[in-house]
Amino acid sequence: MSGWRIGADIGGTFTDLVLRDDQTGAVALEKLLTTPEQPDDAVIAGVAALVDRSGLAAAGLDALLHATTLFTNALIQRRGAKTALITTAGFEDTIEIAREHRFDMYDLRMRRPEPLAPKALRFGVVERVMPDGSVHTPLDEASLAEAVRAVRTSGAEAVGVCLLHAYANPAHEQEVAARLAADLPEVAVTLSSEVAPEIREYERTSTVLANAYVQGIAERYLDRMLSRLAELGAPERLFVMQSDGGLLTPSTAARLPIRLVESGPAAGALAAAAHARAMGLKNVISFDMGGTTAKAALIVECQPLTAPEFEIDRRYKFHAGSGLPVRVPVIEMIEIGTGGGSIARVDALGRLQVGPESAGSAPGPAAYGRGGDKPTVTDADLILGRLGEKSFLGGDMALEIEAARNSVDADLSSLALSTEAAAAGIVAMAEETMAQAARIHAIERGVDLPDFTVFAFGGAGPVHAWGVAERLGTSEIVYPASAGVMSALGLLTAPIAFERARGLTCLLDDVDYETVNAALSALAAEALAEVEQAQPGQPSISRAVFLRYQRQIQEVRVPIRSGDALDRAAVEQLKTDFAAAYRAIYGRASEAPIEAVSWRVTASFPTPPAPFPEMAPGSGEADVAIKGQRPLWIGGEFVEVPVYDRYRLGRGHRFEGPALIEERESTVVLAGPAEAEIGDFGEIRVKRA
Repeated sequence: MSGWRIGADIGGTFTDLVLRDDQTGAVALEKLLTTPEQPDDAVIAGVAALVDRSGLAAAGLDALLHATTLFTNALIQRRGAKTALITTAGFEDTIEIAREHRFDMYDLRMRRPEPLAPKALRFGVVERVMPDGSVHTPLDEASLAEAVRAVRTSGAEAVGVCLLHAYANPAHEQEVAARLAADLPEVAVTLSSEVAPEIREYERTSTVLANAYVQGIAERYLDRMLSRLAELGAPERLFVMQSDGGLLTPSTAARLPIRLVESGPAAGALAAAAHARAMGLKNVISFDMGGTTAKAALIVECQPLTAPEFEIDRRYKFHAGSGLPVRVPVIEMIEIGTGGGSIARVDALGRLQVGPESAGSAPGPAAYGRGGDKPTVTDADLILGRLGEKSFLGGDMALEIEAARNSVDADLSSLALSTEAAAAGIVAMAEETMAQAARIHAIERGVDLPDFTVFAFGGAGPVHAWGVAERLGTSEIVYPASAGVMSALGLLTAPIAFERARGLTCLLDDVDYETVNAALSALAAEALAEVEQAQPGQPSISRAVFLRYQRQIQEVRVPIRSGDALDRAAVEQLKTDFAAAYRAIYGRASEAPIEAVSWRVTASFPTPPAPFPEMAPGSGEADVAIKGQRPLWIGGEFVEVPVYDRYRLGRGHRFEGPALIEERESTVVLAGPAEAEIGDFGEIRVKRA
């Protein structure tokens, strides 16, 4: 791509946009309150503002790169289509039975999310495909006709089709889809063999239902975005971020919206990885805290970790298995329901709790003066001097400290604490919750967090990174320039890419090379077809396989390092690489036979250059950037600390903490002794004392 591009990320509270002129390297930023009733309003308003301010013609827009929480929110809030399920007769309740494993075996009142297709909307058809793809029982026409009639009678708006072992042979699912298209053309249909053609019936069924559930929302939203871009005079060059960090065309995104549910957090992780590469940092934990949630992702050897599956709508914090599994590739991260808008309250046992309920952008924290009256993390930050009343959003949005104090006094009075002590409790609770989640994530991946650098971004990330790093025992923190719009910047680092997978189980010692190579070739053709419609050129192909020891249930992703065809030498290399990867995670390897579970092929174009312009050297001492003093709550009392104007700090400037550094989109809080230096790209690199 050439010309200029815009990255736009819709968050729970703010919508962030970044414009980059790829010819000059110039970057412009915009941040607006999210418009939850019509999320594209904020995006279009931001695009128009950037175009007007930059003096560029809308017709020259090369691409709008977009990430959104719209589909995630629709799944969590249950605002999708009325969705039915057609499955193999006798397996209608797989989606409700879920897994045999209970994520909390001692909780007698344990709850899982309700299935997206309730009992009355689940219909079976008589058929049976075996795991090797052979047909044991042909699809019964009478049962299919009855299922289609039942869907019509139910008034379902969408149908997910998930037949037993359809990943091995999709013929029966395709017959069901053809009948539905003929008899119910107005109903959206999603096939498991297209969305998640892999083993594990429950996960596959959950994924196909989730895709069907939000497909209508995706189609309407993306069509509207394209139309509104055209009204601005911009080309209809829209690309949407996937959960694994690749960009999709609107047509593919509308067909497979389940691939987009973690698009915003994925963009943030890409930005952290791009910064790590530019700064020469190998191991980074990206800490992204916005208005509604916080996310942590591990960047190892400058690459974000990926996973084949994740969960949405968890009923219990930190409990894997308490949400709806979605079997699509994703950048692996832990998400915590704690953000700047998270509401603090006293529970029935008299304990302070923070989140996961959020004030969002409407009405927002009490300090916003938009009708909110509940104490939030943002209100606590303002009370403690972490935020400035008149400098929030560069002074464009004044905060009301009396409203913040009143909300804390009214709702947390039973704690019998001063306003400041109660606010400090809110901050401490929020930071401990985030640190605890990061610890759990690191333990699961077998890494030692004190060896990592915390990379803090998001509107609230730089405000709270110090406290999180202190609790994790990490000594180095990086605060990138434009931290408040980092996910939007991350969109500009994303390649156009698409991954296809197929379940094909076999022991590595018994690989049928002809079958596997044919499957890999077919997957490559499918992936290429998706990316080549987005961009001319020659995409690259990478391949991987998920391996496990025989009779285990967890797999490890291993890249296939051979050329075009899998052969005996490639298999031996896979065995070696799997043993090393398994040992890194679990501490030991085994002599047991190794089993392949699913094969994956990714087609991708090169990663665009990082949109981080180099900072000019600073003139004089860093003190020239001090614009005043402000009391900051440290260790139970207010301490006068310098407030720096970030835009007056240049490369090489050094200063010490405690200090506050303000920019339009965020505030860096150094709440203790530290040495800070401005790096090549304007990042603040901090060593805690």
